[in-house]
Amino acid sequence: MPATAEAPLYQTIYDVLRRHLEAGRLPAGLVLGEVNVARAFKASRMPAAAALKRLNDEGWISTFSGRGFIVRGGEAAPVPLRIELAAAGLVLPAALEAEPTPRNLAQRIYPEVEHTVAASLAYGRFQLVESALADHYQVSRTIAHEVLTRLARTGVIVQEANQRWYAGPLTASSIAEHFEMRWILEPVALRQAYPTLSEQQLLARRGRVVRAAEGRRGISEIEEIEKELHVDTVGRCSNSQLLHSLQRSQLLLIATHSTFERHQSVEEITTMLAEHRAIYDLLLSGDVEGAGQGLEAHLRRSLRPNLEIIGRLGPMPAGAEVPYLQPAAGR
Repeated sequence: MPATAEAPLYQTIYDVLRRHLEAGRLPAGLVLGEVNVARAFKASRMPAAAALKRLNDEGWISTFSGRGFIVRGGEAAPVPLRIELAAAGLVLPAALEAEPTPRNLAQRIYPEVEHTVAASLAYGRFQLVESALADHYQVSRTIAHEVLTRLARTGVIVQEANQRWYAGPLTASSIAEHFEMRWILEPVALRQAYPTLSEQQLLARRGRVVRAAEGRRGISEIEEIEKELHVDTVGRCSNSQLLHSLQRSQLLLIATHSTFERHQSVEEITTMLAEHRAIYDLLLSGDVEGAGQGLEAHLRRSLRPNLEIIGRLGPMPAGAEVPYLQPAAGR
């Protein structure tokens, strides 16, 4: 996936580092940690940590006795090399090298904030503090306000009468409602999208599912697989009103994969991957009606395990807390 202003920042960091690792442009033993990666990409530590976790899950980098990860060096364990990534050969895309403007600063942090907020809602109701958001990303209050306003347009948060921003909670009943919206609308959207989907696109997405079924699959990989079917593939439909109705339900439920990571069973992930593969197989064979029926069945079946997980979900782990989200009492 090419790096773009609208791509989640962790995805951009992952893409750039993976390309360098594939090409052998980073020396064996180079230490990659949250701090030096965040500094190199002018980002916060959260997207850096997510990108490094995915690279480790996929075997591109390894843990070692120190903090962070190191670039693998064949059979022997390489000597840790602690230098700045630019000095080690990291070359950033021009869009990241350019001096950020207020507009692209907002675009750069928005996907991470959106995902963080959506993934937190199963833990309760939260107030979003504009000043804390600005401090966390070291941006102006104007940029933080723009990000919150955009979140409100998606329906993820609301500004109440006291002029404060709130989000959540995502309850068992609201999860059921979002799933129902999806199994009604997504098959319709898939049938409309089908004429615009190329065989090459479908084969590539099916290939990712097959690779995940055969090997290691981190939570970032699972989220990407979910996004490729339910957002990228279904989202090619021509009915913009239908897509708008779907977007909020898709965002909230796909984001819960990171929330539910510790609770998802291997069996559930295996079943999900098999269902995705079957849908792609039907699309590739030209059976769009069968694919739509398979998509509906997949979403209906997925409701129960998600309800079971939220029923036993504990408090938010300390590592998932962010300063701009404060627990709030109420509805």
